[in-house]
Amino acid sequence: MTSAEELWNRVLEMLKNDLTTTALETWFTDCKALDVSDNTLIISCPAEFKKNVIESRFMPLIKAALREIFSGDFNFQILCGDAAAKFQPSVMGEDSSLYDSFTFSRFVVGNSNRMAHSAAIAVSEGLTTEYNPLFIYGNSGLGKTHLLHAIRLRVRERHPDYNIVYVKGDDFTNELIYAIQTGKNFEFREKYRGADLFLMDDIQFIAGKIQTQEEFFHTFNTLFEYKHQIVFTSDRPPSEISKLESRLRSRFESGLIVDISPPDYETRMAIIKNKATQIGLDFDSSIADHIAQNITANVRQLEGAVKKIKAYHELMNEPITIAMAEKILDSFYQDSSEAPTPAMIIEETAKYYNLTTDDLKGKSHAKNYVLARHISMFIIRQLTNLSLAEIGDIFGGKDHTTVLNAIRKIENQTKTDMDMANTVRDITSNINSKN
Repeated sequence: MTSAEELWNRVLEMLKNDLTTTALETWFTDCKALDVSDNTLIISCPAEFKKNVIESRFMPLIKAALREIFSGDFNFQILCGDAAAKFQPSVMGEDSSLYDSFTFSRFVVGNSNRMAHSAAIAVSEGLTTEYNPLFIYGNSGLGKTHLLHAIRLRVRERHPDYNIVYVKGDDFTNELIYAIQTGKNFEFREKYRGADLFLMDDIQFIAGKIQTQEEFFHTFNTLFEYKHQIVFTSDRPPSEISKLESRLRSRFESGLIVDISPPDYETRMAIIKNKATQIGLDFDSSIADHIAQNITANVRQLEGAVKKIKAYHELMNEPITIAMAEKILDSFYQDSSEAPTPAMIIEETAKYYNLTTDDLKGKSHAKNYVLARHISMFIIRQLTNLSLAEIGDIFGGKDHTTVLNAIRKIENQTKTDMDMANTVRDITSNINSKN
């Protein structure tokens, strides 16, 4: 995902606090992120009248969301028609400046993340050469990306001349494909192998991609040979990333592997109060306690709850009380634990097998198509409340017996075939990380 897409998705998530689902779907569903540069987020809109409505009705909310993300003013531009069609993004890949607020001083330290935090500081200040690579793993929303960018910012502060390269695992693959298509393999290798500090977020996404792993293997070796610091994040340890080449796994395990666990109650309370202070919000401990008791596993959701209280307080001019917090956060807690949708499950399964969603729902009897189709049926049955008949309807009207046989086949394989068990777990983890 490019930086513009991620930023736009974050804005849309924040707009959910202020707009109805109908409003979001009506005005924003077909808007696409184009670029983010020069303190401006640029999106495309399919029709002039939609552009006018967004600018007249929703611009203040969008600007407020951007201000919250960047802790300062950030511009917003909408293009449509020929202007959108002819627009060329300024750069390819991730704009790491989006994360300049992810400093060590803003990272709340607790028992669940203390070792990861200490290791991150050690490598950022050059206190050790033994933690190379540094591998930080844990579930989504616990602060892995925050630590990655805190390292980047500290190193940039201490060594402004360093070439610091940050990339996400799936973006590394996309850039490699682009380099091959355009004949820019040399430039691609020069960019990554010339890094003084190399940071990769969500490295699990390179697993299973043969050419990507081959290219990454040589990149890693070059950086390691020159003793340039390498830092990875992942949702699981190297030993549990299926389809990761053994030569890469052994290199990852040669450094320091640290995990981040869900925060304990005291850390959750500290995170809530810290976020409230950052955005200029003042409420008593009973409200912080209410949030901490209801959100137990995700730092991002803790911060989102605080933001929602602030938005409601400012927009509705209502005092912040425990009754108000309980009222507005009730639906937030339900949304936070909402089950993945069948469409999301199919999309992630298709992506895992390098297929399209149409491939998965189609009628092809090719072996990998059938396997991916059966796995997606199995996971849908595991993660949703759909009946066998409803699952069959999603896959072109297959009868419930066909669906049941597919589910049982995968279920039996996961009990006897470790590769199949790992595959199902990896896809499920990818699905849950999106939620």
